[in-house]
Amino acid sequence: MITHDLRLIADAIIDKKGENVVSLDLRAIDGAITDYFVVCDGSNTTQVGAIADNIAEKMALEGHAMYRSQGEGNNFWIIQDYGNIVVHIFLKEYRDFYRLEDLWADVPRKEYKERKKTVKKETK
Repeated sequence: MITHDLRLIADAIIDKKGENVVSLDLRAIDGAITDYFVVCDGSNTTQVGAIADNIAEKMALEGHAMYRSQGEGNNFWIIQDYGNIVVHIFLKEYRDFYRLEDLWADVPRKEYKERKKTVKKETK
């Protein structure tokens, strides 16, 4: 189930043209506040807000309530807490500055790209 949720979040990010989408598996870290971080960035504050809104919408449709969210006031760095997954949506320059992934460089990491769309051929 968690793999599905990670992919759902990644797809919601990619739908809004979010970039550099990664998940960090924190389960082996003693005292970690969550099981996974998902980290991405957007090129402007409008895009960062749109990414956050799309994740919230897609997760709600799947029945996942957000415990809390911070950062919507300025859209430089929005954090969404879903319990076992915490999403970090950065404005590009803030991600470069804070380098969150460097703090967790030794944990398993997965990168997400846009999935290829399959096109069905019409049969006559």
